[in-house]
Amino acid sequence: QWQSVIIPMYMPKPDVIALTGGHRRTPFMQVGADIYCDTALISDLLEQMTPTPTLYPEAVKGAARIVAQWADTSVFPVAMAYNFQPSGAAHVLAGWNPEDIKVFVQDRATMRGGAPRMPPADAEGMYRSYLRRLANMLDHHPFLMGDAPSIADFSAYHSTWYTLRIVAPLAGIFDATPNVRAWIERMEKFGHGAHTEISSKQSLEIANMATPVDVSKEPFIDLHGIALGSKVVITAESFGLEPTHGELMAATRTRITVRRHDERAGTVHVHFPRVGFIMKKDES
Repeated sequence: QWQSVIIPMYMPKPDVIALTGGHRRTPFMQVGADIYCDTALISDLLEQMTPTPTLYPEAVKGAARIVAQWADTSVFPVAMAYNFQPSGAAHVLAGWNPEDIKVFVQDRATMRGGAPRMPPADAEGMYRSYLRRLANMLDHHPFLMGDAPSIADFSAYHSTWYTLRIVAPLAGIFDATPNVRAWIERMEKFGHGAHTEISSKQSLEIANMATPVDVSKEPFIDLHGIALGSKVVITAESFGLEPTHGELMAATRTRITVRRHDERAGTVHVHFPRVGFIMKKDES
């Protein structure tokens, strides 16, 4: 059982920022007054909550994490550049009014931090190469790492699913890799579990009524020379660079936690994975 909040596709996202303090990327996971950013950290938490069936099969857990990171940092941006070439964008944004399209395009440019858009021809060439690599991994097994699904499958699934199911005019790219198409269809059958939708206002109320998890006893691994209790700023390594300011509460092998207060959300702990995020002392 879980609850889902549908958030705006582009900024401003005031209720998101009330919880995260600045981080704007989707998804993030809320458990009471604890906010977990980035799919990798969310997956680790889900594994702790429900270790069976595992997202990290023992024999391949390191390789599965590497493939998942490749899917998130390499496959996803290339797939989106391919999906949002002119014909794909026209299909996805059909029915939008011109002003909303203009705002959406500007928002995505801001997320890229000023980096130019990948040309469609280059995106297609790279995407086809990545699909062939996925196909190679599926030649002898139903899932990327073997006979059971892992974090690698779920990480690679969402961008390829988007092409196949949302951008129908461009889905012919899978004709050259039919086993990837079959794998997407196999993954779809897992479904989304039992969930209900709630409003973002409700999620803020849940946070305000809760108390963050005590992280004071977690081992402090200081790689930055920044003491606990210091004011810090956390930003993504790339794509979606809006900062989160807060008080450093924990720094473990894999995670950084900051405390912040918002008038509507109350006091929350915002958790970031070390991989993919940068922490600096807040000099503001």
